[in-house]
Amino acid sequence: MTESIPYKAVFNWSGGKDSALALYKIMKDRRYEVVSLLTTVNSSNGRSSMHGIPLELLEKQAESIGLPLYVVPLLPDGVLAGYEEAMEKAVKHFKAEVVTHFVFGDIFLHDVRKYRERQLSPLDMEVVEPLWGPSTKEIMGEFLDSGLKTVIVAVNASILGREYLGKELDRELVASFPENTDPCGENGEYHTFCYDGEIFRYPIRFAFGEPQSHSYKARLDTGDEIVTDYWFADLVCE
Repeated sequence: MTESIPYKAVFNWSGGKDSALALYKIMKDRRYEVVSLLTTVNSSNGRSSMHGIPLELLEKQAESIGLPLYVVPLLPDGVLAGYEEAMEKAVKHFKAEVVTHFVFGDIFLHDVRKYRERQLSPLDMEVVEPLWGPSTKEIMGEFLDSGLKTVIVAVNASILGREYLGKELDRELVASFPENTDPCGENGEYHTFCYDGEIFRYPIRFAFGEPQSHSYKARLDTGDEIVTDYWFADLVCE
């Protein structure tokens, strides 16, 4: 029996734990051949949007993984139309390389998945979600069992304190999270930087600078505006 040719896929890379675990899983799935990583960065500071990872470290991750990195620069104002235009350009680029699937590391955010499918389906690009289905508790257990290594690089200041920055994610740390904190941080409690494990050929060397505080405004469906404060570890290459 002839083995089927795998689908060419692009992996949407954030640099954090969910991304790393989803990539770990998809690289073991013979139905897909990941041909590139894709990441979005703030064009004003050269860092990933919520994780705050410098582009230089995202490039180091890609080099260690052994995949090219396609960078999508986004305007800092966060206008949705700008994101959609940039992503459409990226999709058309990869369609010319016979890519048919875009892979993401979402877990249970149904509105996010529906948005991705709504944007990519008209472009004949299929969405793949390797982490979809299990609870975040199960996903965290799978991550910790995988041997992937990650540190916390951003925290919601109202949920996790500044003292969590730079901490290695392990069972003891997860157990220390305040009550009602999602173990995977799916409600924005924290973000991570993955630096070692099976998907990497060698560990990423990095260091922490002085923590920085940033505030983000968001408008609710009611029209009310809320402000969320975050602490960020200022990651740098070593």
